[in-house]
Parts: sequence; structure tokens; C-alpha cells
Amino acid sequence: AATTTAAATARPSGGTPAASGSPAASASSSSSSSSSAANVPTSFQDAPALADQVKSGKLPAVVQRVPKNPMVITPVEKVGKYGGTWRMALVGGGDTALLLRTIGYEFLVRVDPDWKEIVPNVAASYTASPDAKEFTFKLREGMKWSDGQPFDADDIMFWYEDVALNKELSPGGIGAWLTTGGKPGVVTKVDQNTVKFSFPNPNGLFLQNLASGFTGNPPTQYPAHYLKQFHKKYADAAKLDQLMKENNAADWVKLFQLKGASVPGTSYNAVYSNPDLPVLNAWIITTPYGTGNRVTCERNPFYWKVDTAGNQLPYIDKVNYDVLQDPQPLVLKAANGEIDMQDRNLATNQNKPVLTDNQQKGQYHFFETVPSSMNTMMIGLNLTHKNQTLRQVFQNKDFRIGLSYAIKRQEIIDTVYVGQGEPWQGAPRKEMPFYNEQLAKQYTEYDVAKANAALDKAFAKKDAQGFRLGPDGKRITISIEVAGASDPTWPDALKLVVGYWQQVGIDAQMKNEDRALLFTRKDANEHDAVIWGGDSGLKDAYLRPYWYLPMSVDSDFWAPAWSTWYYNRSGAGAQTPPEEPPDAIKQQQALYDQLQSTADPAKQADFMKQILAIAQEQFWVIGISLPSNGYGVVKNNFHNVPKTMFSTGGPYINPAPTNTCQYYFE
Repeated sequence: AATTTAAATARPSGGTPAASGSPAASASSSSSSSSSAANVPTSFQDAPALADQVKSGKLPAVVQRVPKNPMVITPVEKVGKYGGTWRMALVGGGDTALLLRTIGYEFLVRVDPDWKEIVPNVAASYTASPDAKEFTFKLREGMKWSDGQPFDADDIMFWYEDVALNKELSPGGIGAWLTTGGKPGVVTKVDQNTVKFSFPNPNGLFLQNLASGFTGNPPTQYPAHYLKQFHKKYADAAKLDQLMKENNAADWVKLFQLKGASVPGTSYNAVYSNPDLPVLNAWIITTPYGTGNRVTCERNPFYWKVDTAGNQLPYIDKVNYDVLQDPQPLVLKAANGEIDMQDRNLATNQNKPVLTDNQQKGQYHFFETVPSSMNTMMIGLNLTHKNQTLRQVFQNKDFRIGLSYAIKRQEIIDTVYVGQGEPWQGAPRKEMPFYNEQLAKQYTEYDVAKANAALDKAFAKKDAQGFRLGPDGKRITISIEVAGASDPTWPDALKLVVGYWQQVGIDAQMKNEDRALLFTRKDANEHDAVIWGGDSGLKDAYLRPYWYLPMSVDSDFWAPAWSTWYYNRSGAGAQTPPEEPPDAIKQQQALYDQLQSTADPAKQADFMKQILAIAQEQFWVIGISLPSNGYGVVKNNFHNVPKTMFSTGGPYINPAPTNTCQYYFE
């Protein structure tokens, strides 16, 4: 067995970030890192903002607030200074992802800043068995929640036994990432500071999932001492009824979701919406998300990370997020110097000229982001549509090929993406060992003759206006849904696509809507087609290959019923009932099962190659172009931000892996 501790040391400036299994990115950077217990400082200091509370006895001394073995962060540039408010902005409904990316990434383990390995985080160390069946985590002795109460193995067991295994709270089961061979894993308490995850079969992607922003959060987000009062198993029945009435909750499950979990089908997450919920994060929500035009946070006095000089982190006192309905005010804020550090919803190719021109005025500069994204805009037709006619149309491969040939990708690249990128389908980037060139480039040339030939092969009949008729004799009309606030380039690109498709006889229509509404509709399988970004172009393809095969709720973009069949065969709690997929999909899903059952990188790559070969043959989804490197805005007096970082939608949820707690103002 191999034991991993928080033992990485700071890499000298000038190294290159690299995803495991892929060449290093072609840009220099420096990063913060965690240090071993042997390097823990012998004395500690805390922020001046807490001095009065310590003096009055409201807070204990800092040495009593940090664990015996705190995580030690080596700063990117140098030991920072205390104080200041970090200003950012959320855009559109349901944009809690930025909160996770900046203040919420505190899981048992995390991705290291260079995306080379999985390192301990909340856990002081972990041990993995060679067969990938057992994973043991040693917690930090004396660690505390933000309210000063102990965090230990009992909190993780509360999540496992009373949330994950509770059929009312988790009707869909324990979760695919905690299941191998159709059988759930088991979590056991070894002692007060040790827990073990055991699986009946090898779980080769367990650590990657545990470090991922999309799956790894539950074990460290359920404080038992607070949440038991809302749980039927522990709470007094009369008091529970009273709490349900006070919170307008229909039952105890709804109450528990409001106080300590997310609410299915909504953007609600108690971590960001319930200020009373104790957390392990560097900053605590004080004005919650969903209550106004600003989210505010302040430092957690019991945070468990320190710098190399023994200063308790975070350096920054407060974090504020303005809540905006569209991205344009965010661009103006950044240009005026009112955004301290951000890339999400801001750093587009279209905005860069304006932001470049205003650098001196706004007193900021750029950092570089290396995308894992493999596409600027993916188009997912709903292959398991409730409408049987549209389902038949969308499942016709010639129909999808014709639509792809009809897209003038270079024009989109030139006009929308200011000449950056190249025509590309939904396929991994060239840096990966499982890159499939044919999948990436097939049907990407603009050829109206080929488009019409393929569409004629599928549905040749047209009405008096020249629009193609489906198998029911009615015009084929496609409503394409897009959350324009999530990426302002998508509506511009989609307008062009709609025009191209109308020219070849497809009545395509754009439906620009709020992100939360889009997700509600696609989760309920009520959409014709959806536009979204092309995640999973690098190592994240192992965890979220949802553009290559239906395997998770994310795949609801293009195959909801087939996705449910894979991750929730019973359909319990699922909004879209499961439906047995065709043989090609079942073959892909079986290969993905095999990929997850091995911890051997070479075997994982080989299984991924086979999955992609089927995706290439079947051509499930349509892509536009390969993204170029991105950027972010950072104020000149805002420090310890790496010059370069990865940018992904999954495992590396930037900027979180760079340890935002060590950012500071000069």
C-alpha cells in the first residue's frame, strides 16, 4: 500500500503545469503547494481582524483554533499580508459554480496546482491499496468546523450512514462514483480521526472523483452536530414539525435539504444559501446566495491552513460577489478596476480588446488559463426525446452529419472567436494519448452539397417554404436552448448556426434563457437541443466523458433516458425514466465500467480509445471549434496568483487548486 501525505514542496517559478498523462502546457507558472507535517511552524499568528474577539474571550487563541497538524501552504510569491475584500461577480441564475471554485473547494483530497497528482487536503494523509479496493484517510487531529465544533470521523459517518444511505434523502442511491460492479462501497470508522472506504471491485477513479469539484464534496459538508436537529432519525418529532412550519418545508426531507444539502432541480445549495451551516471553508457566507444582489463572506476563524511562517490563512478578510443578470456589467466593472481577480463569465475573446485597452485605467493585468475544454460550443440533439417523431429524426445519423456539414465553422471562428481556434468536433485535445483525429475532424468542412445530400438521404421531402418534413409529414422544427449569460459567445455563434441550418431546410430556432431554467428543462427531458461547453478534453475525460457516451446526469444534454439507464437503472428519484440504449451505447458503457475498474493509466487510456472509436463511428453530437488558451483579470496589487493555471469544468475547478486562501492584497 502507498501512503500519501501533504508533502509536496513549492515548485520554483518557471516550471510548467501539466495534466497527468499529457505533455506539459507551453507556459511557465509558479504555484502554491502543501507541506509535510515535519514543516509545521512552531508558533502561530492570526489576522488583526480577530484580535478583539480573542482579547474579549469570544474566540480562543489561534493555537487552540488550528489542528495539531494544520495544512501548511507555501505561497506562490511570498508570505502575504492580512486584510482587504476580494471583489468578484456572479452572472445569471444558478451560478454557484464560481462560489465552489473560489471558496468551496475543501474536500478530503484535492488536485495539486499543476494537475500532476491528487494530494491530501482535509485529510492529513491517505493510504491506497495496490488493487484500488481500499482507501484509508487520516484526518487532522483537533480540526474544527467554522463554529468551533470538532470535525472528525463521526461527521463523515453521518454523511455516509444518514444521508448517502438514507433512501428518502438519496433515492437514487449512494452515487455512481461510490459504486463498483453495481455494488456500493462501504465507509467505516477506524478511529476518531480515521475513515476507510472499501469497494467490492477495484475503483480506479475513486481518488480522482474524490478530488473533483462535481463529486468529492459530500464527505466534508455535513456537520453532524448541526444537521441532526433536522434529521428524522435524531430530532424530536414535535420540534421537527415546528421547524418544518417555520421554514415552509413540506416534510423533513425538504427541511434537511434547505439546511444542509442541495434541492434537486434548483440552484439551491445550503453551503452557499444557509449562513448558519458550519463549513470547513476559508470564508463563511454571511449574506447568502439567492437573497439579493450581493453575496458576502468573511474569514473563518477556525480555518485549518497556515503559511510557512505560521500565519493562519486566509490572508483576505472578506469576499464579495455582486449578482448580475448578464455579463456586460461585469466587463465594465473589470475595466474600471472593480474586479480583483476573476476569469469566469468575463475572460472571452470578444472582451479581451476592451480589457486590454483599460489595463492602465483599471490597474490590472492578465494571467493565462490553459483550457481542458475540447470545444467552444457543443450542440446536443436530444436523442431520447419524449416526442417520438423528433427522437426518430435526431437518432438518424445522416441527419446529424448533414447538420454538421452545413455549419460554416471558419466564419464562426473568425467573427465570434476573433480568429482563435480551428474547426473541431466533440473530441479530446491533441495532447492526450487517446486523441482520435478522425473524431475531431470528421464532417467539419463547410459543404452545402454534402449537407443536402446527407439530409436528403434522411428526410428529403419539403414543404412549400422549402423546410424539410419529418416522418410524420410535418415540418422538422428544432428549438435550441442556450444560457447566454453563461457564455456570451454562445448566442452569437448559435445565431449563425440557426441561419446555416435554415438554408438547408431545417426550421431551427434559438431559445436564449436563464441557466437555471435550461438545467431544469434538460433534467426533465423537455428539450429539443441544448448548447453547452465542451468539457473533458484532457485528463478530465476519464471522469466526465459525457460528450462521448451517456454516463451521468450531465449527459442529459443529449441522451437523458440512456444516461439514467447507466447511472440509475432503477430510476428511483430520477426525473427522466431509464431506457435501455442501443448496443453501441451499451458497449461504450461497458467499456467505461472497465476503465473505472483499473488504476493502470495505460489500460485507462486504452479503454478510452475504444469508447472514442465508437463515438467516432456513431457521431452522437456536433462541435464547433477547439478553444485557444484563455486568460483572467487580476489587480496589480493582488498577489500570489500563478501566472498560469488550468481551466476546466470538472476536476481542476480553477482557481481553487491554486489555494485561494493564500491570495493577498499588497
